[in-house]
Amino acid sequence: MVILETWKEFGWGAIVYLAAMTNISPDLYEAAAMDGAGRLKSIWHITLPGISSIIVMLCVLNIGNILNAGFDQILVMYNPAVYRTGDVLDTFIYRQGLLDAQYSLSTAIGLFKSVIGLVLTLTANYLATRFTNYRVF
Repeated sequence: MVILETWKEFGWGAIVYLAAMTNISPDLYEAAAMDGAGRLKSIWHITLPGISSIIVMLCVLNIGNILNAGFDQILVMYNPAVYRTGDVLDTFIYRQGLLDAQYSLSTAIGLFKSVIGLVLTLTANYLATRFTNYRVF
């Protein structure tokens, strides 16, 4: 599931990072080549600092989704035989709320999951502000 989720999100990340790299002036790479910098030095000293704000922003925004485990992918392969090994928080909320009609329990678990995601996002934003002087919000 981790490999599938990584593959699914890879395209969007590639688009965002490539768009950020187009904002870097080609003159910087040309000046670095004239000074004798190789490919790795150019990446380390030009590309990474040029897209560092995008890296921080995506990390802060994606840290809140750390508790999401790909509900749609797991639900497709979900049956009572795999409840013990394939049950994640989202499928447990689905099973308790919609199948067993325990609305209050599933609402409480979903709210708890959302609050944890909010706390993680705010903490990541605070750490990004403190260490990189970049604020997402």
